[in-house]
Amino acid sequence: MPEATDTNAAFWKSDEHIAQWVASADERERHRRDQRRLLAELLPLDQQAAFTFIDLGAGTGAAARVVLDAYPNATAVLADFSPQMMDEGAKALAPYAGRYRYVELDLAHGTWPEAMPAQVPAVISSLCVHHLPDDRKRSLFAEILDRLTPGGWYLNYDVVAAGDPVVGEAWERAGDRRDPAAAEARHHRTPEQQRRYENHVRYMIPLAPQLQFLAEVGFEGVDVYWKQLDAVIYGGRRPLLGATR
Repeated sequence: MPEATDTNAAFWKSDEHIAQWVASADERERHRRDQRRLLAELLPLDQQAAFTFIDLGAGTGAAARVVLDAYPNATAVLADFSPQMMDEGAKALAPYAGRYRYVELDLAHGTWPEAMPAQVPAVISSLCVHHLPDDRKRSLFAEILDRLTPGGWYLNYDVVAAGDPVVGEAWERAGDRRDPAAAEARHHRTPEQQRRYENHVRYMIPLAPQLQFLAEVGFEGVDVYWKQLDAVIYGGRRPLLGATR
């Protein structure tokens, strides 16, 4: 069982941990390039349109950069709560100067700052929603819906739990065959690495209830737009005539 205290917030505000995370970011992103590109392609916006989108839990802006590349007249509002990640993001986003700004927002709580746009045609998130408890996942989806213009889209690239041990074993087996080093590392975690892993997955849930949350708060077109083992892109749009909750 995970340790009693959720240490996720402390991790993302630790200089030491962020330095370690950034050092290995390029290798991780190499495996995520196609998924981030698909997320950008799913947005129903003209490639030359001038619009603003929100990237929640943006970190160093990996997802936002792909959208900015795909839509050269777009601007991004990157929301994050880690000063260290925002500092690293400012370095990575140097080529996009004038096309982005950071806003401090803790997704674990429901208070959006005034600096956030009132409404946008697109909101994205990437590898952060799984850190939230179920009630907060659902309320966040409702808040996102309220920030979208009618017909606006929300897309989330994230990881999910299997919900079935047979499925989980299949995912793990395939992953181990693709990356034997990952299997070796998993079986030889230090106590600190095990605690960090347990905390990382403490709020991770299967895909189905997350799709249900989206539908319950008023999204339409809710679907899984890409999936490979535990990694998914899901989302939906705000109805053209407004949200119905």
